[in-house]
Amino acid sequence: MVFYNPAGAPELACDECGCRWFDRMSNCCYECGAAVSEVSLEEYRRALAAFASRAEAANAPNRP
Repeated sequence: MVFYNPAGAPELACDECGCRWFDRMSNCCYECGAAVSEVSLEEYRRALAAFASRAEAANAPNRP
């Protein structure tokens, strides 16, 4: 599950318990042990790419 923090950046949360703490080595939630699905990871990657694009556009110099 992807949610957005107050700054607008996406964060990944466990689909089972909502925890945001993951063991990146085994790709599972520290709280409940549920595996992070590839679907969730892909959703998170898309959200990160969209966030980066918005940030880049906001920081780009205005061109006449």
